[in-house]
Amino acid sequence: MDITDFFDTFFEEAEELLADMEQHLLELDVDDPDSEQLNAIFRAAHSIKGGAGTFGFSVLQKTTHIFENLLDHARKGELTLRSDLVDTFLEAKDIMREQLDAYRNEEEPNQEAYARICHVLQQIALEEIGQTLDAPAVPAVLQPQAEPSKSEAPAKDGTHLLVALLNVNDKDRTLLVEELEQLGDIQSHSGDEKRYEVILKGNVSADDIEAVMCFVIEPEQIAISTVAADTAEPTGATETEKVAPDVPVVTQAAVPMPAAEAAVGVTDGTSAAIPQSDNRGPAKGQEKPTKATPKKAASESSSIRVSVDKVDQIINLVGELIITQSMLDQTVSDLDDQSVSNSSLQNGMSLLQRNARDLQEAVMSIRMIPMEFVFSRFPRVVRDTAGKLGKEIELITEGKSTELDKSLVERITDPLTHLVRNSLDHGIEMPDEREALGKPRVGKLVLSARHQGGNILIEVRDDGGGIDRERLLEKARENGLNVSDAMSDEDVFQLIFAPGFSTAKEVTDVSGRGVGMDVVKRNIQGMGGRVEIQSTKGEGTNTRIVLPLTLAILDGMSIKVGGETFILPLSTVLESLQPAKGDMYAMAGDDVVIKVRDEYLPVIAIHEVLDVKNAITDPTKSIAVIVQGEGRRYAMLVDELIGQQQVVVKNLEDNYRKVPGVSAATILGDGSVALILDITGLHRLSRAKKEAGKIVKNPHLAHYKEAEPS
Repeated sequence: MDITDFFDTFFEEAEELLADMEQHLLELDVDDPDSEQLNAIFRAAHSIKGGAGTFGFSVLQKTTHIFENLLDHARKGELTLRSDLVDTFLEAKDIMREQLDAYRNEEEPNQEAYARICHVLQQIALEEIGQTLDAPAVPAVLQPQAEPSKSEAPAKDGTHLLVALLNVNDKDRTLLVEELEQLGDIQSHSGDEKRYEVILKGNVSADDIEAVMCFVIEPEQIAISTVAADTAEPTGATETEKVAPDVPVVTQAAVPMPAAEAAVGVTDGTSAAIPQSDNRGPAKGQEKPTKATPKKAASESSSIRVSVDKVDQIINLVGELIITQSMLDQTVSDLDDQSVSNSSLQNGMSLLQRNARDLQEAVMSIRMIPMEFVFSRFPRVVRDTAGKLGKEIELITEGKSTELDKSLVERITDPLTHLVRNSLDHGIEMPDEREALGKPRVGKLVLSARHQGGNILIEVRDDGGGIDRERLLEKARENGLNVSDAMSDEDVFQLIFAPGFSTAKEVTDVSGRGVGMDVVKRNIQGMGGRVEIQSTKGEGTNTRIVLPLTLAILDGMSIKVGGETFILPLSTVLESLQPAKGDMYAMAGDDVVIKVRDEYLPVIAIHEVLDVKNAITDPTKSIAVIVQGEGRRYAMLVDELIGQQQVVVKNLEDNYRKVPGVSAATILGDGSVALILDITGLHRLSRAKKEAGKIVKNPHLAHYKEAEPS
């Protein structure tokens, strides 16, 4: 049996334990520490140490051992906590994560960082409690503890440990028995898949056995008790659990993904885990479970881990099924509707359509992940950044259960991090300044997420000084940007996203170099979203990010240009209208604008930009679709509006190559391929073609007013 088969399980669960540890450390009240939180932090370190020792990750195991011993003194009240000690504990957690990542990548961890953090922890132990915390030379699970607590006590003289494996398959059971052989001498083992009992002799604790096994099977599948050595029978245990009074049943070794969040846990081994409350007991202030919520049987599983590649494969197959269903539906609709013989076929197709849509939604929900995955990292970001800036910040998160596609969750983290740091640095004032303004010394930063139609709305709100419109305009003029005092607040605030733009008076290690905000906007637009800023001077700023729920399925508007069908993302479409000759203006060169409610919008003729033949060239006989991209509005000239429909997005770049003005492709019900248009890409392509003289001047321009509108 190759133990490396279980490396991925260890890495994933250790990642969750580290995230859980960080959350508890950040929430810890150093003046009145919660014993449950301290115990949860200790148990997380203990489980990681046991798994690391089992799998031979010695550096991680030794680091965690020293950290665990220090935590043990803290939870026993022998070490008085302070903010600087919590900072050190967080640093130790970061180094443990780096060591975990190194082993995941089959590399050796950084020895310098290991030596430094061990030295710091040793110094704390020496100065605070007068002890040294030597790391063991062999895996901790093979060593007796100097002063074991009741729950960690090894088997007493004259007794052995009975380890019962409940509902464990043959493959896992074989591996676990081999691991138990490394912990002690196996006196006997027998049973079946439902219950397999191993009698173990050796100076090993129940917690050490638990720490080893929790990375292979679920905690509910392990039951440990003591038995008399001469009888090899359980002492003082029931027939079902056989648990001794002094050695409790192992009920929780690692933090599983919560069933309430998702029926299926999707992981690729790299994403951050959801911090969760400790499952060994109720959190502070929570009630214990009542009889109305009975504990599940060991054979039941609330979640499973599935490779993202497998989920993507299912989504692709469902997408193909939807396309096939659309083809059949169109074929049936072309048949004689009055034919009695086709009525059953049409009914069947209607049922297939409903079932296919339900299947599509169910499969897509597997990829949906709570925003808690993203929000969980920001307590640490806010704590560290506020500490550097000397500010007092309260972080509030709202809508953590709001779900977003996994691919978007991974890509939204960096833009959100920059927006949060920007609010902390530029938005929220220093405590003394806030107090002088009549505000609370503690600034408030709110992260919220909620569904809005077919999109998700993410907001970063602060109660700081807001954005100074005049200073923005002044800075924009200094940078040579074309601005005017008549610009709307929305357009002025969008200047923040210009490359190299910064209003910071000095450069710090947090911000001020004029890089980042342009990248934020570009990344969000790359996800099919948009970013908006609302601000009131002296009251605060609200940065809104609007994203589609998923990139796999798109709500689109089908349009016809010449003999071609294209798809416009419905989220970009504002309205459509029939252009009137009096509303069209010829600008300098070949540019044309259309006046829509006192606003002049650039006109983009799709047939010119994409070289579509046999299209309507007279704008007054076309349809103008008003769309929005990168904060600007455009008028797209099309021949015909076909209708709205959901389409399965196919990546064009992976299957062909990158095409300017096109973001992706889809397959229509008749089997033809339709291109999904990129609004801002089309505008850039139009400008480039006009500058290169590749677009023939439209003869209809002569009929428009040539005076440039004021």
